[in-house]
Amino acid sequence: MNETAPSPTVPSPTAPLRARAEIDLAALRANVRTLRALAPGAALMAVVKSDAYGHGAVECARAAVEAGATWLGTATPEEALALRAAGLPGRIMCWLWTPGGPWRAAIEADVDVSLSGMWALREVTEAARAAGVPARVQLKADTGLGRGGCQPGDDWTELVGAALAAEAEGTLRITGLWSHFACADEPGHPSIAAQLTLFREMVAYAEAQGVRPEVRHIANSPATLTLPESHFDLVRTGIAVYGISPSPELGTPADFGLRPVMTLSASVALVKRVPAGHGVSYGHHYVTPGETTLGLVPVGYADGIPRHASGSGPVLVGGKWRTVAGRIAMDQFVVDLGGDEPEEGSPAVLFGPGDHGEPTAEDWAQSAGTIAYEIVTRIGTRVPRVYVNEKPESGTTNTTTTTKYTTATTSTPKNTTTTTTSAAATAPTAGPAGTAKRSGT
Repeated sequence: MNETAPSPTVPSPTAPLRARAEIDLAALRANVRTLRALAPGAALMAVVKSDAYGHGAVECARAAVEAGATWLGTATPEEALALRAAGLPGRIMCWLWTPGGPWRAAIEADVDVSLSGMWALREVTEAARAAGVPARVQLKADTGLGRGGCQPGDDWTELVGAALAAEAEGTLRITGLWSHFACADEPGHPSIAAQLTLFREMVAYAEAQGVRPEVRHIANSPATLTLPESHFDLVRTGIAVYGISPSPELGTPADFGLRPVMTLSASVALVKRVPAGHGVSYGHHYVTPGETTLGLVPVGYADGIPRHASGSGPVLVGGKWRTVAGRIAMDQFVVDLGGDEPEEGSPAVLFGPGDHGEPTAEDWAQSAGTIAYEIVTRIGTRVPRVYVNEKPESGTTNTTTTTKYTTATTSTPKNTTTTTTSAAATAPTAGPAGTAKRSGT
């Protein structure tokens, strides 16, 4: 459980990048092994939706499979199909469908699809007939989250009966029964026991009618970490795969034997001395209290840095924690260096595992009044993902890097591979500041 990955490469100018999100795949593999050890009786799904929470779906999916994940999970069918197109083997499931979706393509790609209602069952059976291949479907039960999933009672009875009829016809195979927790990140919350009870009842009804699922699953990351009775046949681990605690109230990543996978850094673009009383950034919400030095960090909300962290976001520059001075702009922000004069090009580390004194994604979440899930997922496509420790460990640490650029490529040093595929992460607007409720996979 407490297995740790080799320390990641310390952020350094291995390529002339304005900014970089370094992704330590050895840490990801170690996280998967740790999570598997926590649920030894269940298979493990690595959730790689939203470009693997901003880390890079294909690269992270491959690393997770190398570490023993036997399922991959995505939200959208397009994400699942992209994994298949990249050659990912094994079981892949996607669960967020809308009418008119690419059912036939998913069926032909051997992707498990989730059904929450009769409209979806009708569409998938029609697509399966057209494809001439049975669809692999999983029936989702709403046990209390109030989001996706079929309601208990008459709705569940109708969906199970119709799915069994389609299975008898040969147009589909019911491969799974599943649900999702609302409050698994709050141990002891009464909804947890209520949802588990209802899930067991809905599964028991379906099985009594003749459903023989390959997997039954309800556990997300926090349930995998803290609720062994919820593990059933499969655990769906999302944020924990990337070394982030689903809730700091439950414990830090280290408490669970996990290691953050992403380190976000930028190169200081300018250092200059200014007098006392000098306004900084839009609106002059920060004014220098005395003569000082300012450092310009060339990332902003267009790169996914939350504007809500203006005046509070932490950054490690020159071996010291600094705080964002004034507003975070679209492409840049400023830190007060307190008279220090690091060289232009010095690393400004926004977050990482914390090994070298740098802030963590959770520190930024606290500054922005959000959750660490959002901090990593929102890092945008202008920030290249630089992959380290790409090959599985075999006695020695592999430090070959791959840089995934999303715009025009720049020159790279020897032993660095460059591709031009685009990351799928986006930079949404942060929610309102304040205490954030954790939730998710």
